[in-house]
Amino acid sequence: MRKGRYNRGRRRPRREEEEKPWIPKTKLGQEVVKGKYKSLEEILEKGELILEPEIVKNLIPNLKEEIIYIGGSPGKGGGIRRTATKMTSRMHRSGRRFRLSAIIIVGNEEGIVGVGKAGSREHRTAIEKATGQSKLSVIRVKRGCGSWECGCGGSHSIPFKVKGSHGSVKVTLMPAPKGVGIVADDESKKILRLAGIRDIWVKTSGKTSTRGNLAFAVFNALKRLNEMKGEL
Repeated sequence: MRKGRYNRGRRRPRREEEEKPWIPKTKLGQEVVKGKYKSLEEILEKGELILEPEIVKNLIPNLKEEIIYIGGSPGKGGGIRRTATKMTSRMHRSGRRFRLSAIIIVGNEEGIVGVGKAGSREHRTAIEKATGQSKLSVIRVKRGCGSWECGCGGSHSIPFKVKGSHGSVKVTLMPAPKGVGIVADDESKKILRLAGIRDIWVKTSGKTSTRGNLAFAVFNALKRLNEMKGEL
């Protein structure tokens, strides 16, 4: 009897990937490790430039992630089956070279959100890079209750109407009363939900089927909320 005959077909136990200890390379990262900053809001309020995604991970351990499905492949019976990465190709002398790109959203559902895009030759690497970029682009979102139908003074919506654009896509965010929910497409809902907005109306125009431009247009509109002076 051959050794290991009855072990055929069994999966080998995977080794759990151990996270390497974070060694900060920037002055801001060193200050975070020393405990100078207790929250990410303090860093964003001072306008500090975040160059290490571990800073955000350290201050907000419960940060949530969402994928924008920007790719697509032919589905059964016609139509498109959406994928997490988008494949592009270039022709070189040595042949055709492929590249995958991904868009990731991060947020704590309490006024912090970020969107990042990155590319790589591998699916997993593209998503990991995009996650890191989204953490470097986090912003504070000004929330409030700007709807004349509600006027509760809470933070379930946005304080005023705002517009944003990216490429051919234009987005208008309008405050809504409690109970309306997020009236938008599925991809825009992901960004607004992670930003901590529960009631809002969204109006879009342009080529909104380009989901990447749509996501960044919504993110641009949320950025413009901070252009108005006042407390968050």
